[in-house]
Amino acid sequence: MPQIIFLPHEELCPEGRVIEAEVGETVCDAALREGIEIEHACEKSCACTTCHVIVREGFGSLAESDELEDDMLDKAWGLEPESRLSCQAVVGEDDLVVEIPRYTINQVSERH
Repeated sequence: MPQIIFLPHEELCPEGRVIEAEVGETVCDAALREGIEIEHACEKSCACTTCHVIVREGFGSLAESDELEDDMLDKAWGLEPESRLSCQAVVGEDDLVVEIPRYTINQVSERH
């Protein structure tokens, strides 16, 4: 079972977290199941960028992004070549190291 290593995030997981994920599960679903409350304002329908993450290790093992996800990512704050929408990033066989960016383009957080 692959692991997802979440790097420390000031609000969501201050000390970082290591969780197990099912192959075929999205990064967002795995995180939410384990209590890491990644924002997902569009309810995981690939219609926003609030669940944007940067995959620091294991990027190549993820299922490829489609054109819709790529178009949405163009709007994400802090976009990097290894950026993905966690609601669309399907876990493969390899472990992942994931960074949750500090900011989203959401003006109002769903957590407040």
